[in-house]
Amino acid sequence: MKIDKSLQSVTTITVSDGKKRTDSVPRPDTKQENNVHLSPNVTKLQNIDSTSAGDSIVNTARVQEIKQAISEGNFRINPEVIADRLLETVKELIQSKKDAV
Repeated sequence: MKIDKSLQSVTTITVSDGKKRTDSVPRPDTKQENNVHLSPNVTKLQNIDSTSAGDSIVNTARVQEIKQAISEGNFRINPEVIADRLLETVKELIQSKKDAV
């Protein structure tokens, strides 16, 4: 590979050699306005958010019951029920993936 010496070194290039960008610099005599336009979907999302804010995903009373049973040593685990519900969940996930395709 041959080294070409026609290129200028960085130290010999001055600021005036490049083009000065004036399009990105705001002019003092130009009035600028900032406008934001939101799509109609924003209202839908806000409605969904406000309606779901009151709904709790977690049943705190049930969580407290389970905590109490665990601390007292009365909580019983039924592996068959856990396995059955896990399989149901997996089947639902597989079916939802098939429906999406």
